[in-house]
Order: sequence, then structure tokens, then C-alpha cells
Amino acid sequence: MDKTKAIIIDDEEGARESLNNILNSYFDGIEVIAKADSAETGYAAITANKPDLVFLDIEMPFGNAFDLLAKFDKIDFDIIFVTAYDHYAMKAIKFSAIDYLLKPIDLDELKETLTRYRENKTKGDNVDPRLAALLENLSHDKKPKKIAIPDSDGLLFIHLDDIIRCESDGNYTLIKMQGGKKILSSRTLGDYETLFAEENFFRIHRSHLINLTHIEKYVKGEGGYVIMVDGSQVEVSRRKKAEFIEALGRN
Repeated sequence: MDKTKAIIIDDEEGARESLNNILNSYFDGIEVIAKADSAETGYAAITANKPDLVFLDIEMPFGNAFDLLAKFDKIDFDIIFVTAYDHYAMKAIKFSAIDYLLKPIDLDELKETLTRYRENKTKGDNVDPRLAALLENLSHDKKPKKIAIPDSDGLLFIHLDDIIRCESDGNYTLIKMQGGKKILSSRTLGDYETLFAEENFFRIHRSHLINLTHIEKYVKGEGGYVIMVDGSQVEVSRRKKAEFIEALGRN
């Protein structure tokens, strides 16, 4: 089996060498063919070497990772972002289903990330729509608008505002959207609750996460229930009632 040709782009020499050493020591299937220390030298290295995979630091002097990516008319390599802190772009990256690593790099997290990379390659996953979603999300004042939803066939890209509610279905989530479309996602409701934190969603019940924008009416009661714009009724958990009413007041 051919080795994955990789490039490491990071302005910190210690970080470049550390990742290079880890890859050489633990991952026989990856060959580091070049290293670069800036967006400019990174662009030259990618152009000259045609890598399969790029480990790309987000913040670098004289141009960040997104400035580098903007130089390419077509991106035909996969990317794993690397950052020393929880960068503002992390939410957009997560929404776009692109992998990232936090420094200092943890070996187990690197193994999991590279396992996902290989699985995506096996499925024929294309990086282009994920990067397109990422760049679109970054253009919205740092608030992601588009999300990659994993289903049985791959990834669907939808606008966050089109989601009315998410309903737990075991280890899956049924996403109900405007227009009546339904998507069965291979992520759990808890995953989406975490992912949609700070967005306009609320975990109203153990089995339901709703978009507060799409509430048509709240009917009071012991816990009460909401009527969504699609006519569906969702019970409000008694223990969530006070927090939910507070969230409504902020909306």
C-alpha cells in the first residue's frame, strides 16, 4: 500500500519537529515529504510536492492558514488543522467536519484523527465541499451558518437556520428541516447539543433539541410544550422549564 505523502506547515520549529518525530515513530503509513514555516513557504512546498495530506497551523506570521488556502484555485489535498489554542475558527472547522489537533499534540488524538482520515479516503470523501463550507462559515462574522451532517452515504451540507428540531433515535439523530425534509444523522443528539452550543438551540427534553427561532407557540403547563413552525408539538421537560423560559426571554 502506498504511503500517504504529508507536509507539515508550522511557524514554530519545535512544533514541526515534534509532529515529524511522532509521525516517523508511530505511523509507518505516513511519509513527511516537506516542512514549511509560513503561508508563503507552505504554498511553495505544496505546489512543488503535491501532498496527499497537509498538517496546517492556523496562526502564522505574514498570513494564516486561510490566506494560504485562498491561493489555490483547487484544493486536491486533505487538511488537518493544528493550533496551540481554541482558535476562533474552531467552531467553523467543527461545523465543516474538518479535523483539527490542539497543541501539544496528543498521540491518541492523532491516532483517532488519522483513522478518520483513512476512513474518509476509503469512502471516497472529497475535501472540496467541506472546505467550501468552512470558508463560507468563516465569512459570516465568525458565526457558522453551514454544517456538515454525516449520514449513511457520506456528508450532507445544510444551513443551520433550516433546522427546526433534532430528535434522538438511539445512537442516531433525526433532523427535521423546513420544507419537510428529514435527515438521519449518524451522530448522537448529545453531539449536536455540544456542537450547537452558543447557537440558537435548546435541549428542551432528553430526546429533543429545538431551534428557538422556529418556535411558533409555547403552551404553559407543568412543563408545558412548544408548537414548532412545522406543526409538531414537543414536550418541555419539567426540570428544563425555568431554563427554557429564560432562554426564550433572551431570544
